[in-house]
Amino acid sequence: MGNQDIVQKLWNLCNVLRDDGITYHQYVTELTYLLFLKMMKETDNEGILPEEYRWDTLTEKHGLVLQQHYRKLLLDLGIQGNETIKQIYMNASSNINEPKNLEKIITSIDQLDWYSAKEEGLGDLYEGLLEKNASETKSGAGQYFTPRPLIDVIVKLVDPQPGERCNDPAAGTFGFMIAADRHVRSKTDDYFDLGEKEAEFQKNQAFTGVELVKDTHRLAMMNAMLHDIHGEITLGDTLSNDGENLKNFDVIMTNPPFGTKQGGERPTRDDLTFTTTNKQLNFLQHIYRALKSNGKARAAVVLPDNVLFESGVGAKIRADLMDKCNLHTILRLPTGIFYAQGVKTNVLFFTREKTDKDSTKDVWLYDLRTNMPSFGKRAPLTEAHFDAFIAAYTAVDRTKVEDERFKVFTREEIRKKDDSLDIGLIADESLSAYDNLPDPIDSAEEAMAKLEEALALLGEVVAELKAVETTSDGSEESKPALAKFFEASWVYGNE
Repeated sequence: MGNQDIVQKLWNLCNVLRDDGITYHQYVTELTYLLFLKMMKETDNEGILPEEYRWDTLTEKHGLVLQQHYRKLLLDLGIQGNETIKQIYMNASSNINEPKNLEKIITSIDQLDWYSAKEEGLGDLYEGLLEKNASETKSGAGQYFTPRPLIDVIVKLVDPQPGERCNDPAAGTFGFMIAADRHVRSKTDDYFDLGEKEAEFQKNQAFTGVELVKDTHRLAMMNAMLHDIHGEITLGDTLSNDGENLKNFDVIMTNPPFGTKQGGERPTRDDLTFTTTNKQLNFLQHIYRALKSNGKARAAVVLPDNVLFESGVGAKIRADLMDKCNLHTILRLPTGIFYAQGVKTNVLFFTREKTDKDSTKDVWLYDLRTNMPSFGKRAPLTEAHFDAFIAAYTAVDRTKVEDERFKVFTREEIRKKDDSLDIGLIADESLSAYDNLPDPIDSAEEAMAKLEEALALLGEVVAELKAVETTSDGSEESKPALAKFFEASWVYGNE
């Protein structure tokens, strides 16, 4: 049994928990608690765990006794043990209400082919589980997971080297840094070509990150540990004071969250030159400021189209970026690759120069969006789709590349367009407007997910209204339920 088969078996166990009302994301978090204990046993690392909380203590117990033991285990591991264990189990709680369901999952995990899993790599198994979660429209996890083919292409082109400090300020499940570690290992015979100190640096300091969401941070910690990466993954907000000390990196690769700061507030950092509620513009400022100004430090960042054309502060930030950095390449990405219809994104590749003025001379843009297939679960993005872009990017003389998708714009041309970078798209050759419609199955699944969300919210409304005595003047007691009602109405109305 290969890792793909094991991932599918683990995923199918989610059906056991449907009656408990557990979401896909909650299920993956719950699996993380259990898989950590099982994997510690399979890798002979149970010594880091208290004896009373090792895997076999779960398989020996049944029913209510098992459930009570499991909940105590989650609580205690979050406050004792080494730092990795505490961070994985910090504020952990179980969403499984039925003891028989918990027992079923533990038994099923115990019976999997762990010999084959270890042969293929437990880290790859866990990454497969995270990818499966992200690809499920209803899980809502796609925002935390960048498609692996895109990550691998970015890492290949940025080319992190041994001894370089790499960081992801919006780490998600730590996919960029895990791929960077894999890349450096492949060049150094799994670090055996390095000296002892250099190898220790790679494992313990080279790859770091910051993640804001607690449950996603938990997944990132687990993912890093299973890949033998022990760099610091901070639970925090890069756009707050937490991010002010994130400096002097050689490489930054990231896919920051889309949207504005919640509630429209501005970032709490005092060191950003330009203030805006646009999170991506703030992340972009952070990234080019956090690179070493040595002419070698480099970044690749996934950003939505609005960053390329937003006026006002957006234009000022783009001008500042092109002053301080050599923004040499922009890749216009296809739509449909982030498990959400209509999201248009780009990858900006730039190098932090020694000077703070006129660092960008030319910007090359590659259009991998226009006249491309409609990507989705049934037509997944693969690394082969990037072959022509990689050839253009790595060309010794880009001016000799014969590819209609590859265009260059001088800094002067961009300045005349008010520093807009919403450029480089080729002519759309679609014969019919219907050619660009989203996959109908994907759209139907997305609509179903929204309707399920609305029904769940309306269910909460009914439950809350039954639980409180609503007064005729609309007292405070009824307001939470009314808020949920309007939220559910909004979700339904937008479908």
